[in-house]
Amino acid sequence: MVAVLRRGPSDWSHVGRWDVARAVYEPGAWIRANLYPQRCDLSPDGRWLSYFTLKRPADWAPGGTYLAISRLPWLTALAAWGTCGTWTYGVHFVEDRTVWELGPTDAGDDAACRARLGLAMTRPATFAVERRRGWTETADTPPRDPTDMWDERRAGDVRMEKVRPGSSGRTRLTVKGWYAAFRSSEPGGVRYEIVDGGVASPIADVQWADWAADGRLLVATIDGRLQIHGGESGRLAVDWEVDLAALEPSPAPSPDEAHRW
Repeated sequence: MVAVLRRGPSDWSHVGRWDVARAVYEPGAWIRANLYPQRCDLSPDGRWLSYFTLKRPADWAPGGTYLAISRLPWLTALAAWGTCGTWTYGVHFVEDRTVWELGPTDAGDDAACRARLGLAMTRPATFAVERRRGWTETADTPPRDPTDMWDERRAGDVRMEKVRPGSSGRTRLTVKGWYAAFRSSEPGGVRYEIVDGGVASPIADVQWADWAADGRLLVATIDGRLQIHGGESGRLAVDWEVDLAALEPSPAPSPDEAHRW
């Protein structure tokens, strides 16, 4: 399961649920606010989304900048915590239920989540989401300066890699670039390559990519398409595609299930 966060028009964000196994995309919530992808997380079962957003004006207890947990693909806050501005890297789910690094909620009830999972504050790091999903720094990536609190100084030089499942290490996906590192809404600077047997092949016009558990290549293009690529190299053919480019904001009340854990 993939949580799809789409920005645009500029003051709107959209959330969707991409079921890779069934090759189905389900559109969800629209919000007139900014979501921060590298400060979000998806629970291991693909059910819950933890997110950080800036939404003003706000007339509820958490205020205009807050962390929340919702049921994907919706943003109805089942539990929410206000923050003192945008100086947070968000939270992420952990299997250890004894880990809970947030205080009492400002809205909602977190008991159902605490009964199944822990929640940890995300420490600042480039490619924070990717690091939790099997990506590692390449050998040529410069080390982080211990005084660089937000890991920003080397962001344009960090290169990450992930081995394709089932390839015995022969095939890897790599990514590099300032905007890629922080998942900015800007499309520039994201550079993906497939390295197969030591030969690197760039993947053009890609905003995000990762391996599916079965070794297929998952792609989000800069012009708004989600794709599943098959073939021996993982990108020889587009087996499935959905185009999200034409979506326009259409906020609507969330369904009943979005209000239940």
